[in-house]
Amino acid sequence: MRLAKATGTLGMAAFAVIVSPLAMADDSGWYVGANVGQSRTKIDNARNIANLQTQGLATTAIVENNRATDYKLFGGYRVSKNFAVEGGYFDLGQFGFAMTTLPAGTLNGNIKIQGVNLDAVGILPVTEQFSAFARVGLNYAQSKTSFSGTGAALNVVPLNFNPTKSQINYKFGAGLQYDFTESLGMRLEGERYRINDAIGNKGDIDFFSLGLIYRFGVEKPAPAQVTRAVVVPERVVVPPPAPVAVIAPPVYRKAVFAADSSADSLFDFGKSDVKPAGRAALDKFSADLSGADYEVVKVTGHTDRIGSHAYNMKLSTHRAEAVKAYLVESAGIPADKIEAVGVDGAEPVTLPGQCKGKKVTRALIACLAPDRRVEVEVSATRTSK
Repeated sequence: MRLAKATGTLGMAAFAVIVSPLAMADDSGWYVGANVGQSRTKIDNARNIANLQTQGLATTAIVENNRATDYKLFGGYRVSKNFAVEGGYFDLGQFGFAMTTLPAGTLNGNIKIQGVNLDAVGILPVTEQFSAFARVGLNYAQSKTSFSGTGAALNVVPLNFNPTKSQINYKFGAGLQYDFTESLGMRLEGERYRINDAIGNKGDIDFFSLGLIYRFGVEKPAPAQVTRAVVVPERVVVPPPAPVAVIAPPVYRKAVFAADSSADSLFDFGKSDVKPAGRAALDKFSADLSGADYEVVKVTGHTDRIGSHAYNMKLSTHRAEAVKAYLVESAGIPADKIEAVGVDGAEPVTLPGQCKGKKVTRALIACLAPDRRVEVEVSATRTSK
């Protein structure tokens, strides 16, 4: 039996990828997982028939088993958001054939493949939860081959002929991963293992599988520490103000902008790029404060309760920072006067019990729209001459 090159090539998935600015900055850590799926190969029946003919036998029927249910167990360390090292154990199942001969007889062959592997994995984050990856590495596989026969086929192979071989070969693959939470995700992948059998043949086995991955040590960020200082006033002689200007009363403005609740919102759902309609709203807000001497501008990003704490903190912070960048560029507000913070979904404006349910539906997303907002608070003064 020969494990020849599989007829179906292992396709690399094609992606229209826009790298998200929300990709995790620190993804390092240990993880484990398991996949189950189906492996496929090609039985070289032409060679088997030729071998029988050299023994004076003809073949009247062939039944082949070129697919098997298999699994793998793996563990790894993610060095960064774009690279990981992964190793594990795989069992590619059992393949074989049964041939009926003339003169009367039968010839059966089977091969079982299992082993260990070590891979380098390249990772491409697409969104906060979705990523693509590709791998290349080495496999150390053991192939156990067995043959049996009856009748005339007994002259082809000796009884209890069970050769075994172990050898290192290459492997490669690609896949997609979706993270349900910071710790738990799902993988869909395809791999190709190069295998040498125990009777001198070489071939490929393709493994298509679905599995789960669990990451260790994922924790929510600790709350920021607030340091307060006590200032003891000194006796200071303040000169009288110059009689060239009249200081108007302090100016205070607060505006709330919808993040993704309508067509004229600041952002699309789950994004942090300011939309044209949102820029227009910010321009009008800035125009109302024309000529003001800014003391402090606070931009606060909010999310709803959907999603993990870490995801919502990143989304709300990125949105606040996007509004800050726009105010600096278009309104000319000094960057050191603007404070941009994200506060997760901890300060909803919807009432308790107003938006019921935990399952993420369109109705729940629409009901929680008021919670997805950006607040801009301005303290300033105006000077008139």
